[in-house]
Amino acid sequence: MSNSFSHAAERSEEKRNWTPIVVGIVAVLAIIGALLVLSRGAGKIQPQQNSYAANLKLSDVKLSAAENYVGGTVTYLDVNIANTGDRALTGAQMQAVFKNSMGQVVQTETIPLHVLVENQMAGYPDLVDLSRDPIGPGHAKTVRMTLEHISSDWDQTAPEMQLVSLKLK
Repeated sequence: MSNSFSHAAERSEEKRNWTPIVVGIVAVLAIIGALLVLSRGAGKIQPQQNSYAANLKLSDVKLSAAENYVGGTVTYLDVNIANTGDRALTGAQMQAVFKNSMGQVVQTETIPLHVLVENQMAGYPDLVDLSRDPIGPGHAKTVRMTLEHISSDWDQTAPEMQLVSLKLK
């Protein structure tokens, strides 16, 4: 009797229906694939450009570097922005394109801008959000972008820069 019982158990294993398991695996793979495709597309959204950017003149580009607390290098990109328009700039991002010695793009960064303001206690200047210290019509201020990493293939010249995602008042 034990022989026929084990023989019946073997037959039931042979007749197992694999269809639900295969369908489940295919569904999970399809979901993972869709998420990967959507996440790649989300990273390629272009920053909003604004016609008011023509009223914002960039000058006096200064690059500097410092070592951070963990031993890495942080690059600072300071730029003077003169507002020749009739509205206050209360927020923006700078799109910076870094190239190599052959003129090929090696990195593109879109970085929020912060205004450099004199520290009331002297010493290093403070970084303040543009919303707290806007650049009004007819005024100019120095802004800073902080870059944690730049490609080692970068030719060390000032990047091509463009103001994007402008917030105006």
